[in-house]
Amino acid sequence: MNSPNVEIISDCFINPKFISEEAKKPFYFSPWDLLMLTTNYIQTGLLFRLPENQDFSITTFLDDLKESLSTTLTHFHPLAARLAMVKHENPPSLTVSLNPENSPGARFIHSAVNLTVDDILTPTDVPLVVQSFFDHHQAVNNDGHELSLLSVKVTKLVDAIFIGCSINRMLVDGTSYWHFINSWSEMFKSKGQNIHLTHISRPPILDRWTPTGSDPIVNLRFSHEVEYINRPNRPMLRERIFHFSSDLLAKLKAKANSECNMTKISSLQSLSAFVWRCVTRARRVPADQETDCMMAINNRSRISPPLPENYFGNMVQTVRATTTARELVDHGVGWAALRLHEAVASHSDKRIKEGMDAWVKSPYVVNARVHFDKNSVYMGSSPRFDMYGNEFGLGKALAVLSGYGNKFDGKVTSYPGREGGGSIDLEVCLLPENMAAFESDEEFSTIFNE
Repeated sequence: MNSPNVEIISDCFINPKFISEEAKKPFYFSPWDLLMLTTNYIQTGLLFRLPENQDFSITTFLDDLKESLSTTLTHFHPLAARLAMVKHENPPSLTVSLNPENSPGARFIHSAVNLTVDDILTPTDVPLVVQSFFDHHQAVNNDGHELSLLSVKVTKLVDAIFIGCSINRMLVDGTSYWHFINSWSEMFKSKGQNIHLTHISRPPILDRWTPTGSDPIVNLRFSHEVEYINRPNRPMLRERIFHFSSDLLAKLKAKANSECNMTKISSLQSLSAFVWRCVTRARRVPADQETDCMMAINNRSRISPPLPENYFGNMVQTVRATTTARELVDHGVGWAALRLHEAVASHSDKRIKEGMDAWVKSPYVVNARVHFDKNSVYMGSSPRFDMYGNEFGLGKALAVLSGYGNKFDGKVTSYPGREGGGSIDLEVCLLPENMAAFESDEEFSTIFNE
């Protein structure tokens, strides 16, 4: 599809409506946050049908969005700041923090494009133009010294509105990202009726978690950006969204548990195992080579004492199951799902803290070239996040779509299905030749087309 350009109509910055004394203090990152220094911003958005009501005004709508965003930022004030970096010479190291005094605020862009809902949702693959619905294209989190840590881009289509948010990954994991969006939607719905700004249903907890006994200010042992900044030239990928109904997932879960003579394997573990097997076959991985499936896992409830879900920051880690391509393909989906179930079940407080203690002794940042193997499948996000509950006065969204950030061959992102009921949408990113083989894989076709 030859898409027209997305035209920027206006561009401004939004600040918290009220700034507390707490918001003026320096803000230091946790080890989990610092790990994300060179990954891309999180970029996810919602596509809405344009209201048929003739009284709808895009100007009024944008004003309401800005007003509610300003109020929401009062609670989530780190999103309106910028990164600050202090370099040390003896020994060579860096300290990264937030500087609320060094920022014009969160960015807010109004744009437009001559496209329709059908232009976006009808094609088999997600159209490339969707990446233009987000700001900070290809930016890495370290760029937050100069770029806003939050940028909202509202794009008006012929018959739709897309609200795309780009948030610096050092500030949020998926749980915190949707916590912010949920809170903004709540503020928008109140339309200024929420007089007491402390009255928000889920106030964020901004204090950072650090390992017991460690310094809350962590220095990274780098002296120059070239030592840690990673901007890989990503090959062209195909991105496609596959819908799995609750009935189909129930069958897949029952099959996996039946093969293992148990009942504890979850729907997502079963689905992840299914995709892992199909992608491995599609890639034609040699039988004796290792392949692994990684799943993002929320540590908030797994550490002791547990952190509340309102903890605002990074508390996500990956667990992985590893085997050879031969073992993965020769065994059934239940065998692969059990490997994932065991990886999740063994992810304990002890294991989490041992890993973090090791990181504190020898800090590093995530590097896609090092931490993601060409034979890996990575399952990100979660179908448990409340995505479709954010309506912004436009009704239920038509779709959840994402931008350029953090995608590679084998990246799979899970969203709740629009109809709910436990359904799941998977956004699968693969090299074109791998996607073609994946789509025609016999097991995939048999299960997916039931």
